[in-house]
Amino acid sequence: MTGVPRVVLAPDKFKGSLTAPRVAAALAVGIGRVAPTAEVRQAPVADGGDGTVDAFVAAGWARVELIAPGPTGVPSPTSYAVRGTTAVVELAAVVGLAKLPGGQPDPLGSGTEGLGVVIAHALDRGATDIVIGLGGSASTDGGAGMVRGLGARLLDIDGNELPSGGAALVRAAQLDLGEIHPGVATAKFTLACDVDNPLLGPSGAVTVYAPQKGATTEDMVNLEAALKNWSELAGPEFADVPGSGAAGGTGFGALAVLGAQVRSGIEVVFELLDFPSLLAGATLVVTGEGSLDIQSLHGKAPIGVCEIARAAGIPVIAAVGRNTLTAAEIRAAGFTACYALTDLEPDPARSMTDASNLLEQIGEAIAASFATGREGTNSPRRAGSR
Repeated sequence: MTGVPRVVLAPDKFKGSLTAPRVAAALAVGIGRVAPTAEVRQAPVADGGDGTVDAFVAAGWARVELIAPGPTGVPSPTSYAVRGTTAVVELAAVVGLAKLPGGQPDPLGSGTEGLGVVIAHALDRGATDIVIGLGGSASTDGGAGMVRGLGARLLDIDGNELPSGGAALVRAAQLDLGEIHPGVATAKFTLACDVDNPLLGPSGAVTVYAPQKGATTEDMVNLEAALKNWSELAGPEFADVPGSGAAGGTGFGALAVLGAQVRSGIEVVFELLDFPSLLAGATLVVTGEGSLDIQSLHGKAPIGVCEIARAAGIPVIAAVGRNTLTAAEIRAAGFTACYALTDLEPDPARSMTDASNLLEQIGEAIAASFATGREGTNSPRRAGSR
């Protein structure tokens, strides 16, 4: 690398350890120590799941803060990102697993009402284009709670309001949209989603994802029956649409009631961030995530970053928590090199706890490689050991 290095740091989050902005910041500190004249731009990314709002705020979008019901109805601080009339809402930040009180799952009773409350807040502020990042949901309610948070009513055969949660949907007999937020009729809704599961069946929301939310075998039988009843009420033609099973079936509720469109989360995020323009003039891009593995090769954010950068002729280094890919797979994916925290600290728990310091060391190693013109060839242990 000749001249002044111009480095773009575009990592995703290290799940359970650091947000994407904190990953980028740690790498920047390390690079600055060894190459203080380098021009470093921090441009954290996301794929629509948790961390999406933070990525947009880091890119200059405004953060709007509010209090909304969590998955069990307990009010909790949350936020979404806005620019002009576009709002980016992150399901995980409102009704995700991390929002469960005490981390205690409630597979039958948790819901997505809070997501609807946040969407309504954005509509009240004048948003006409709303992007909903799906992922990390704590519930399996088919998006019924989201719809109710927007003002709709779900009634049983006697006209009584149903309680929150997926299990209660087995008794749903009427969907009353008479008082749904008026902005729903004119707003455009886009689902940023990178799974193609349908709502029901062996690859549906219950079978694939409910066990991760604490559902027992009996719970799953009940939830499947409940979602089937809900789908027949709200729009059976949407139950087989790829992505309708995303986030506990929230994709279905958005498709059937909000008229939403499903798109690749990475594509939506990169488009709204105008990511190619962020790379203008860069001589190196560093991306990464908590675990670089086979799943990463199927549409995760770092692969998207790598594809865009390589198309522009810019070398790309991966800085990750752990790496399970072979050297050949890393090269085939387009990366010049890969640094992993576990190369420095083999103990996974310590690696996650000390992730910021370890990333600084990796930043130092990357900066040390500038002088050689062979990005990524220096050992992070040698370059960053103290």
